[in-house]
Amino acid sequence: MKAEQDGDRLEDDSQQENGASTNHYSSISPPASPMVLDEPFSTYFEERVPIPENTNQMFSFRKLWAFTGPGFLMSIAYLDPGNIESDLQSGAKAGFKLLWVLLGATIIGLLLQRLAARLGVVTGMHLAEVCNRQYPTVPRIILWLMVELAIIGSDMQEVIGCAIAFNLLSAGKIPLWAGVLITITDTFVFLFLDKYGLRKLEAFFGVLITIMAISFGYEYVLVKPDQGELLKGMFLPYCANCGPAQLQQAVGIVGAVIMPHNIYLHSALVKSREVDRRKKEDVKEANKYFFIESTIALFISFLINVFVVAVFAQAFYDKTNMEVNAECNATGSAHTDLFPLNNETLQVDIYKGGVVLGCFFGPAALYIWAIGILAAGQSSTMTGTYSGQFVMEGFLNLKWSRFARVLLTRSIAITPTLLVAIFQDVQHLTGMNDFLNVLQSMQLPFALIPILTFTSLTSLMNDFANGL
Repeated sequence: MKAEQDGDRLEDDSQQENGASTNHYSSISPPASPMVLDEPFSTYFEERVPIPENTNQMFSFRKLWAFTGPGFLMSIAYLDPGNIESDLQSGAKAGFKLLWVLLGATIIGLLLQRLAARLGVVTGMHLAEVCNRQYPTVPRIILWLMVELAIIGSDMQEVIGCAIAFNLLSAGKIPLWAGVLITITDTFVFLFLDKYGLRKLEAFFGVLITIMAISFGYEYVLVKPDQGELLKGMFLPYCANCGPAQLQQAVGIVGAVIMPHNIYLHSALVKSREVDRRKKEDVKEANKYFFIESTIALFISFLINVFVVAVFAQAFYDKTNMEVNAECNATGSAHTDLFPLNNETLQVDIYKGGVVLGCFFGPAALYIWAIGILAAGQSSTMTGTYSGQFVMEGFLNLKWSRFARVLLTRSIAITPTLLVAIFQDVQHLTGMNDFLNVLQSMQLPFALIPILTFTSLTSLMNDFANGL
């Protein structure tokens, strides 16, 4: 118990002394006399998960289970409605040809998430807190604004995705703006689930990921994609006969997969585990298990993304509006007017994607698709709000109440989303999502430069600094 208290004091000391050298708070060896502070250290969450005592085994499933959670919450950002829309458009516009971009982006994302987790474990601070201590005021404010812009763009896609899912599930009876208001309300409710225990919150996210896997896996089995073409597209970097639309889609895939605010989020989530940072072996062990957990989580998210790309690549690549219109007419769909009688290539988004699945594969395909989108939207809006709170608290050093922080971060992102929902039709949101995915790509340097810089500093990371 005394060791835990000393560790807490050391981490508090690192958070309080803004002007001090960074070396002491990332030190692995204990200080001679840690400062005793009035306030105990706490993460954003109100509890920390204990790690089982050391065993002589090289690998322990009990320890992996104790470290499991942060990586799956992080992986939600790889499964948000913006990702799903990017996936389905990639399949519809380029077939299987851009799967290698998705694979490459996921691998790069894993490496960056590993750096984020390592920074949080070694220093006891998340990326926004380190930026606060390392950067002067002007670049720090610019960084904060850029990350907030990325969060707003992502949140717009997530909330609109939920609203579209409500619209599809209610057969159009719930308009877009009403779906946004429902999402805002239930997100507030779900955000306070961690009051019942951090592990219960993480289990809830696990359930939502499972719903997504079952929903999109069902569509994959239903459509039966060509496995040879799928493997060729995944492992052979090519894009024959690709034009500007496919190039924009490739850039959008990178922005949809590697989200800048997710790097800030992951570096904060790992602080929810009890790791004695004064012991090098404990820090090394935590880094190892967090990396294993992140790899498993991102592999699952990659499979779910592949399900969506493959479904639309197999069923709707090179389809024309005329063909889809005829199929929807034949099945008595109420959404035939979405597809004009011309030979232009089919343009799909989350909404139209559900409709065409319903036309070609029956109403069950539409409703299961909507359930998957709803799970993706609900989970990602919650993790997006956590990101906003970590970023705002870290960069601005806010000491507000929990409810005030949630209200402010929600309001910043929700206001533009509500305006879009009121003034834009549910059937015409494709252009906005394309733009927001490319915007995410443009925001990446504002997370990449800090995380690469800080994890390479020996003064900050000691023996855990990046090698060449």
